[in-house]
Amino acid sequence: MSDLITVQGVVISAAPIGEYDKRIVLLTRERGKISAFAKGARRLNSPFMAAADPFVFGNFTLYEGRTSYNLNQVSVTHHFVELATMQPGVYYGYYFLELADYFGREGTDEKEMMNLLYVTVKALMNSQMDDRLIRCIYELRTMAEQGLCPQLFQCAECGRELNIEEACFFSQEVHGILDSSCAVGQRDARRISPSALYAMRYIVTAPMGKLYAFRVEPDILLELEQIIHLYTARNTDKKFKTLQILEVMK
Repeated sequence: MSDLITVQGVVISAAPIGEYDKRIVLLTRERGKISAFAKGARRLNSPFMAAADPFVFGNFTLYEGRTSYNLNQVSVTHHFVELATMQPGVYYGYYFLELADYFGREGTDEKEMMNLLYVTVKALMNSQMDDRLIRCIYELRTMAEQGLCPQLFQCAECGRELNIEEACFFSQEVHGILDSSCAVGQRDARRISPSALYAMRYIVTAPMGKLYAFRVEPDILLELEQIIHLYTARNTDKKFKTLQILEVMK
């Protein structure tokens, strides 16, 4: 079967097809975002029953047909089944998958987004982590990975490098921070605290394995939410279904 390929990936969505099958969407290292049919995945004795679900990480062997992929074999490396029982953590998880799906493209190397999803789901399962902070971190790092990172080190207008301690302002309109002079007349410029700016700089530069290795005070978390959620919304043009559920659950 020369048309068999094996990809490393994560299931970001799954939907029933017909009586027994599923259509899954994979975010893969080798081929970007692709969809595949998992035949018989809804049968009780199917080897794909637990593998064709969201949050499953593994190696997927696919049969590449002329118009679609078909799942042939799966070697699961991580299956976060416990997340399904966590409220509201599971909804945050599904939102993160939706955001990855939104940016995913066929034919791209999605290794970094796969790694980001992995460390993020692990963080969701850590009872010591605040889900609200996890969302801020995931959203901002996703923006960075997608080439949409706001300017956080230099003034977005004049280009001057800004020290963490000097007065800085964040503007959604100019996609980044401004110094005091450039903030004058910028109607949406809002003061950003040194702690919030430090956290945002850390989020976009930290090694993936240390991304969730910090905490913030409640007032700083609120500031991060106000800046990052709006920034994410302005750089996407979709109303995410799971995000709407989270808003209702607040």
